[in-house]
Amino acid sequence: MADLIVNGGKPLSGTITPSGNKNSTLPILCATLLTNDEVTLHNVPNITDVDKLVSFFTEQGSKVSWHRKNSTITLNHSTFDPQRLNGELPAGMRSSVLLFAPILYRMKKLLIPTNAKGCSLGIRELDPHLEILAKLGARISKGKGLTLSLKSRFRGARHWPDYMSVTATENFAMAASLAEGESVLLNAASEPHVQDLCAVLVGMGAKIKGLGTSQLSITGVKRLRGGTFTINSDHHEIVTFLALGAITGGEVRVKNSPPHHFDLIDRAFAKLGVKITHQGDTAIVRKNQKLKIALPFTSNLLPRIEAAPWPYFPVDLLPCMIAIAVRAEGQVMFWNKVYEGGFNWMGELAKFGAHVVVSDPHRITVFGNKPLRPTTVEAPYIIRAAVALYMIAASIPGSSVVKNADTIKRAHPNFVENLQSLGAEVEWK
Repeated sequence: MADLIVNGGKPLSGTITPSGNKNSTLPILCATLLTNDEVTLHNVPNITDVDKLVSFFTEQGSKVSWHRKNSTITLNHSTFDPQRLNGELPAGMRSSVLLFAPILYRMKKLLIPTNAKGCSLGIRELDPHLEILAKLGARISKGKGLTLSLKSRFRGARHWPDYMSVTATENFAMAASLAEGESVLLNAASEPHVQDLCAVLVGMGAKIKGLGTSQLSITGVKRLRGGTFTINSDHHEIVTFLALGAITGGEVRVKNSPPHHFDLIDRAFAKLGVKITHQGDTAIVRKNQKLKIALPFTSNLLPRIEAAPWPYFPVDLLPCMIAIAVRAEGQVMFWNKVYEGGFNWMGELAKFGAHVVVSDPHRITVFGNKPLRPTTVEAPYIIRAAVALYMIAASIPGSSVVKNADTIKRAHPNFVENLQSLGAEVEWK
């Protein structure tokens, strides 16, 4: 475990080039198992979850060449050996569920590991994945664990899940792309990273309609081909560095920022007194903005930011907004409509002197602009929560420590180096 040592109170300013989207990279890497042709991926972030997948592939005999300096991975799974797999998928990585469809396609049998069932955010169900795979022709049997089996190809089907699940939608897209017949998923997730995966699958020869909508229609093909693809920028990282500029009073520019993903995100910033501007594909937060929570026109209601599956405000970015709200004048409610464990780190905010009332597992109210002090806090195993604790520390003059913050490395390669380029006094220890 590594700690962030922070000397805060300094405006962070400069220009950042964001890394490739972690949440796009992982399903796309898993999708490369659907072909024996060579696949090359550019702009791959150098993060621990990618390390785990690459190690998993090589352990099964796949040929993987990762040029970390130029962020490129070339994969060839023609030598993948099913006999080496003992049923266990990469440990400590929730996104290992994204291997369900590709491994089942290759091996026709898969033992579901027990280590894929939850995370710090709360219970994450396997049921949506199992329901989709069963609809597409997989058989599920219970014994000491869960065993999935597939006779030959997946079979086309129509499915309407209880709720929008990103990873379940991605499993559907991968399985249905090689299914016999047409498949339709209603209530599909439509996040930018889901769109990215579907775009790569189309580039590999899949026939997918409805990209970016809540209904995917996929006509299965007999085989997918290889190709060369570039991972899009991580909108989570873009927002993180804009938020860091805002909370410290600096001016930060983030390149490769697609403005069409930011309409609602920009409005969330505006609710906290922060104006984001876009010049081409560069997003900018100007210096010395007054952090003040805007009152709604319906004056008897509390200002709020609600997070839910896309195209709602992204749940993963709520912690960054919470951090800004702690420094802003006024009160605002945050509503996490997805995870019941998304606010379990509020006690750490209180150590800085923040005033936060937890209404229930899904809603909190922040009373901003209270006197804060540097301190030592413990980061939860939630990427952006650890980032938010750093944001507060960076905004307070003096020395603070964010303990066990290395979960940030799961999504932010060169996090400290980027911060230092903006003028931050911070280091890993």
